[in-house]
Amino acid sequence: MQPQLAAIITQFELAQERLHELVADTPEERWSVRPDPTRWSVAECVAHLNLTAEAYVPMLSDAFSDARFADVDAPRRYRRDPMGWMISVFAGPLPRLGRRRFGQAKTIPAFVPKGDLDRATTVAEFDRLNGQLIELTEDAEGRPLEKMRIVSPFNARVTYNAYSALVILPRHERRHLWQAEHVWDGH
Repeated sequence: MQPQLAAIITQFELAQERLHELVADTPEERWSVRPDPTRWSVAECVAHLNLTAEAYVPMLSDAFSDARFADVDAPRRYRRDPMGWMISVFAGPLPRLGRRRFGQAKTIPAFVPKGDLDRATTVAEFDRLNGQLIELTEDAEGRPLEKMRIVSPFNARVTYNAYSALVILPRHERRHLWQAEHVWDGH
């Protein structure tokens, strides 16, 4: 496997392990409870990741099956485009200066979790979707990811290459799993 893609798969696997540790450490009675009305619960953080994966899985699948790229060779080393690089920086764990975090942003309504967020169902959905993201990353092997364009599901005016999307997704998982781990400690 190409080393950059293998590293992305490792990050997806680490996110899955981290989620299961979070589930083990979070009392059932705190799973769906917001510590304050302006902050998401643990369940909402995980459900947001599920909504994000649900948006990206079909887009990546479509890009990888696009016949225009069937005979195009993959580069030896993948590169993010400038927009993908910038988004991957802000999608990941947020930089801090003292107690202040930089780069916080409100998500659009389509990615705000709603409804009953049963623990077992939410975690099973994360596992299923994360498995699909791992399979897609494996399927990316040998593809010209830099030439395949993805339209951001968060903003239709923003596009980046498929490699950037694969880098963004596990960084986004790390960000929101960190957020979920710190729901109850006031960070």
